[in-house]
Amino acid sequence: MPVRIPLIIILLFYAAIDVFSQAGDSAVVHKTRQWTLTDDYTTETLTDPDTSFALLHRYRKTDKLSPFNAFTGNYGQPVYQINFFDRINDPPRFLYRHYHAYMFTPYNPVFMNTRVPFTEIVFTYAGPREMADQTFRIRHSQNVNRFLNFGLIYDIVNSLGQYSYQKTDNKNFTFHISYSGEKYKFYFSAGLNTILNNENGGITDVTQLQSFEPRDVEVKLGSLSRARTLLKNNNILLVQRYAPGNAGINRDSLKANNSPYLRGFLTHIFIIEGTRRTYSDNYPMSGFYDTAYINSTETYDSLSERSIKNTLRFDFSTNPARKFRLGGGVGIGHEIFRYSQIIPSELSPPSDTSLRKEYNLLLKGLLFNDIGDNLRWKASGQLFLAGFRAGDFRAEGEIIKKFGKGADPPSWNIYGSFSSEKPSYWLYYWGSNHFKWENDFLKIFRVDAGTKLSVPSRHFIIRGDYAIIDNYTWFGPDTVPYQHGGGLSVASVMIQKEFSAWRLHLSNQLLIQKTSNREVLDLPLITLRSAGYFEHNFRFRLTKGSINTRAGVEIFYNTGYFGYNYNPSTGVYFNQSAVTTGNYPMLTAFFNASLKRTRIFLALEHFNSGLTGYNYFMVPGYPLNIRTFRYGIAWTFYD
Repeated sequence: MPVRIPLIIILLFYAAIDVFSQAGDSAVVHKTRQWTLTDDYTTETLTDPDTSFALLHRYRKTDKLSPFNAFTGNYGQPVYQINFFDRINDPPRFLYRHYHAYMFTPYNPVFMNTRVPFTEIVFTYAGPREMADQTFRIRHSQNVNRFLNFGLIYDIVNSLGQYSYQKTDNKNFTFHISYSGEKYKFYFSAGLNTILNNENGGITDVTQLQSFEPRDVEVKLGSLSRARTLLKNNNILLVQRYAPGNAGINRDSLKANNSPYLRGFLTHIFIIEGTRRTYSDNYPMSGFYDTAYINSTETYDSLSERSIKNTLRFDFSTNPARKFRLGGGVGIGHEIFRYSQIIPSELSPPSDTSLRKEYNLLLKGLLFNDIGDNLRWKASGQLFLAGFRAGDFRAEGEIIKKFGKGADPPSWNIYGSFSSEKPSYWLYYWGSNHFKWENDFLKIFRVDAGTKLSVPSRHFIIRGDYAIIDNYTWFGPDTVPYQHGGGLSVASVMIQKEFSAWRLHLSNQLLIQKTSNREVLDLPLITLRSAGYFEHNFRFRLTKGSINTRAGVEIFYNTGYFGYNYNPSTGVYFNQSAVTTGNYPMLTAFFNASLKRTRIFLALEHFNSGLTGYNYFMVPGYPLNIRTFRYGIAWTFYD
């Protein structure tokens, strides 16, 4: 990204203008509403536009999904969530499950409604030119009228890496349109995702970290291999909702009780998605792989999954102005999948292209009840009637109790689910130059229960989760899928709390986890992220403006455990019991500043590298970056 210097100059120039113009527009109120859709695409769920100051140096999108993540060194590379209950287990997302936090897919659509055009630019940069690590994000949204809005988001993650052959180049784009009328609503979202990663296979000798610079540390897949992974995903989501008959609830509260007692909605949900993953290596006989089924001089693996999903549903609800509100819905869905891959063949030529089509027919249901403004319960489920996943089912329930009134009162959630589902298609059938398998796995039966207490005014959240799993299925130490025949239980407690005294703050996130069988699934007992900082607000009498600053230190730490290893050929993390990761504190010093619509940060990441040992691994063989200076700037426009 050679334009970084002009870009920084431009942003700093406008930031300086903003400092001296704060008094003039301080009275302007910019109301921006952002939301996503529930898993069944029937209800809007408000989300944070994320333009606040907060801890700006936490710039990674992956941390928004889950605060604790493990990765192979660079931001932009495959990641898995340390919190077991934050992991994605949906079979259709298998090929990009370790990248989904970077991507725009039908499972995480974003929509906005704003009175004035909204634009945000975020840029971060770290390292010298030959090891540059940078991100760029631009998003824009504006309304055509009070009902119709369109917007776009473009994310770039580009990192050359501190270690050899570790480059990442991620480009993810989404375009969205929403229309919110009285009788008719529609939501459209399109995603274009391209992720390119060089694969170095990890370092060969851990002791080299003590004497060599990162770029000189020997890696397993070097210049002869030039191994790389290319992941492409394109998708479209279209949700249309129509309320036949009366236009709906009158906005005038005086007439609310005269509105229809029962309202009905017809909804059509259309999703089309295509994902392709390729893996290439110019030197398959380097010794990194055990076999070469197709070609011993060059590896080119290709897997593709395409799907078309249609759901038609009818939902109803009673008048929301009444204290007792009942609602529900039923829907029928049809899914078509097309899987293709290059598989080994015992005949000549030694490879063939496998094409397979599958379908699913499923039934969905929903029932909810609001009792006043502070109590709600909801139950939902789906049952696959025919097709590849015939007999699969999932049922979920939730009770939400709010205490008091206001925009964000304390709340208590109790939730649970039980399911019986087939693993991903790719765990049954796989063919490539280095791996092949055909499995006959049983369905995975899982029961989850959890509770969450949130007190926003006290900056306090506590969440507890428990799961019992039969036939747990994942990748074993031999890097191929296996299914555990017995039961497995997992328990966790997550606590978030911020303490404040005078201008001193301590923001804490603590995760405690326990698993019943460490050989099948190992998790760190304790994972902690804590930031202590000093906050001061500088005021300018001349302009009547101010600059808010925060300076402090952050620590990330987890106790030792057998963390997942990574297989670049299949692109998945797998169990291992040879190397313990963790038990290492990663420290970052930071300075954040907010100039109204401009936010900047300076950070010295992992400043303790080399001072507290060399065991800075989250994934065996893949060391984290050493001491790095990073800066970032975010600029928001409302015009």
